[in-house]
Amino acid sequence: MKTSALRIRTPEGIVFAQSLAGPVMRFFAWVIDLLLIVAFMYGLNRLMSWVRLISPDIAASLTTAGFFVVNVGYGMFLEWIWRGQTIGKKVMRLRVVDADGLRLQFDQIVTRNLLRFLDMLPLFYVIGGLSCWLSQKCQRLGDIAANTIVIRIPEISEPDLEQLLEGKFNSLRKYPHLAARLRQRVSPVEASTALQAVIRRDRFDPIARIELFRQLAAHFQEKVDFPPEATEGLTDEQCIRNVIDVIYSARV
Repeated sequence: MKTSALRIRTPEGIVFAQSLAGPVMRFFAWVIDLLLIVAFMYGLNRLMSWVRLISPDIAASLTTAGFFVVNVGYGMFLEWIWRGQTIGKKVMRLRVVDADGLRLQFDQIVTRNLLRFLDMLPLFYVIGGLSCWLSQKCQRLGDIAANTIVIRIPEISEPDLEQLLEGKFNSLRKYPHLAARLRQRVSPVEASTALQAVIRRDRFDPIARIELFRQLAAHFQEKVDFPPEATEGLTDEQCIRNVIDVIYSARV
């Protein structure tokens, strides 16, 4: 049975719900990327027109090689440096992630982009589209082989940090390079989960509240190894407040 969301449980016992992107949204993202690739190819073809004056064979070889590099390299390069996004995916608020909630690896990006040619057969992603419709996780063949999924990124409004943090000193700010690494490694879903836990903290049973923040603190400590003095004497709940401050606040 197809689902619109995928639930992932981390080793710490925290459950994240990832909203899966459907074939239509993924198709629109691909169209945007395709238009950009066509523009690149047009520029390459104009450049090769000068080479053809010298050697038509060399121009033909370079054009063929350029077509492959642009078509495959575009997705690989952008999905790697932008953590699973291309320009089209950014516009449509989509992101490629590991299907098990782990960090997206470069070999996964290579696999899903190399198999894109198979998904595009016979024309306009017919095979890939059918695979998405039939797959429980809305995966095309490249995603199945690479163990990746494409999710929709939720729109998260900026929280009132002063109200949430109650003016307490954030010890994590003493380590700006580690704070920047934390912002890079935390996904929007993880950030939203931590934020909602703090906002709704008074609704939890006291024992459940302690356990929830213990699990969240352990999860985020796995992301970045802050020195002991950064969290010494802090409760798990205050650690999560500090994490939220680092992720959401524009101050460094």
